[in-house]
Amino acid sequence: LPRGLALTDEGRAYVPNIRRAFDLISEATLLLRPEPARLTISVTPSFATKWLIPRLHDFVAHNPLVDLRVLASESLSSFQADGVDIAVRQGRPPSGAGLVVDLLFPQQIVAVCSPALLPAGAIEIAASEIQHHVLLHDAHNLWPEFMEKAIGLKMTTELKRMRFNQTGLAIDAAVAGQGIALASRFLVAAELAAGRLVQPVSGEMRGTQDFYVVMPRKQRHPEPTQAVRQWLLDAGERPI
Repeated sequence: LPRGLALTDEGRAYVPNIRRAFDLISEATLLLRPEPARLTISVTPSFATKWLIPRLHDFVAHNPLVDLRVLASESLSSFQADGVDIAVRQGRPPSGAGLVVDLLFPQQIVAVCSPALLPAGAIEIAASEIQHHVLLHDAHNLWPEFMEKAIGLKMTTELKRMRFNQTGLAIDAAVAGQGIALASRFLVAAELAAGRLVQPVSGEMRGTQDFYVVMPRKQRHPEPTQAVRQWLLDAGERPI
């Protein structure tokens, strides 16, 4: 109160009651407009840019009360130390009694390039001609294995190369006509459907580094975390 003013006995008796009334109003308002649950999802940068971000509008439409924080990093984030609620991880199936694990996408490797790299009037590049194009590598370095298993050729040291530390960058370079990249089919499905990329060879390779939705069995926010998990699995089954 300003100097020189003091509550009367009636005023002091009135304050606790009116404070409780304001608290009830505040609680009722929160029930009408609940605070969104804040969740963190851990993904790789390539998964974030090529699959997750283009679908976030759908996530928001289906989960308006979830405030999703996307943590994109090549390093393996910790559920506890980094405050991660759910993750999409690539590799062999994570194991542990404290984890809930669902297969999201198998690693089905395809070669992709800009349509501008195809010979005039052709829909593919002859296998023997692949070595004359720039091969775009990422950190997985799958070209030697892909050449042998999907194309039937041995990798030679004379092949032209360009290297990137992320699959998403190799895909972007392929869209720009810089060469031929390898990627999991689901990461390039939108570009293939739109005609920005084509498959210069029909051969594909089944990889061993699948993509999984992973979350701790004991979640900080069970209901919204389960909603994110279900949305990921449902979105993974929908066509482009």
